[in-house]
Amino acid sequence: MPRVGMNPSRSQVTDYRPARVTVAVLTHIPNFSGYFSHRFDVLRLSLSSLIANTRQPYDLLVFDNGSCTEVVDYLRELHASGKIQYLLLSSQNIGKIGAFQILFRAAPGEIVAYSDDDILFQPGWLEAHLEIIDTYPKVGMVTGIYIRTQVVEGLESVNTFIQQPGVEVTRGKLIPEEWERDYVADSGRTWEQYQAETASLEDVQIRYQGVTCLASAHHAQFVAPRQVILEALPDEWSGRLMGKMREVDLAVDRLGYLRLSTSRRVAQLMGNLIGGSIAEQARQMGLGNFAVARAESSGNLARRLYRHPWVHHLAQGLYNRLYWVINA
Repeated sequence: MPRVGMNPSRSQVTDYRPARVTVAVLTHIPNFSGYFSHRFDVLRLSLSSLIANTRQPYDLLVFDNGSCTEVVDYLRELHASGKIQYLLLSSQNIGKIGAFQILFRAAPGEIVAYSDDDILFQPGWLEAHLEIIDTYPKVGMVTGIYIRTQVVEGLESVNTFIQQPGVEVTRGKLIPEEWERDYVADSGRTWEQYQAETASLEDVQIRYQGVTCLASAHHAQFVAPRQVILEALPDEWSGRLMGKMREVDLAVDRLGYLRLSTSRRVAQLMGNLIGGSIAEQARQMGLGNFAVARAESSGNLARRLYRHPWVHHLAQGLYNRLYWVINA
């Protein structure tokens, strides 16, 4: 059938301009059982804290990587209300690296503030990141969740930078133990495992032009120039649902960009359920009352067996295979 009339938008213009910063969140909650039993509450708290505590102009882009209907409906409601500016829905889980390939090409801002869907954002979080990006030269990634284990590798560019005049460096055990214990709880480690991992490591604090930060960054949450991540992403679709993120971290370093963390904790990893301290922080920030979830307890013998390296490895392998079968 021939065209009738002229599209009324043809002669119109828009004054829309993207914000400098695109906040990009990746989520994947395929069901509400097992590992994902409490993940919907975690997602809701993460987005609530993000929206409430971001004062700088930004556009919010959410990529849903094959979640269940209830999660997609929730995201659509936020999109319809204008709280999410851009909503990308994948019909299946294409993996984290696959989602990055789309996310960082779709983001309209020159700066992308990326986050997994289990991050609690504190007031002033974005300003703290941008202060470092706008002060330090050639910044590749800045994270608001400093984790000592990340100083093991990927800091060649930082080590070169701190040799320059005008850069002050302090080394040692510099972060509060509270940060470490929260990370241990939220990452599913034991305190003994964490101490073994970090026994020989030290924090590196840097001060440059009046701005203090810590060396290293983490891919669970970071702010970066969009083009840097596009340069660092592998030019492939691996097919793996997880993994390859450490390779991106290392690629940022190899390209000569700095990987840094804010000197104060402005974001926090929540894991797959809301603990007591997180729920209390949410209440204090006026985000509502979130129920404290309790992990199902198991006997002492079962816990000891699971913590054995070989048992843990076999159990994790079985879990991964079952995940593929269930969600194929």
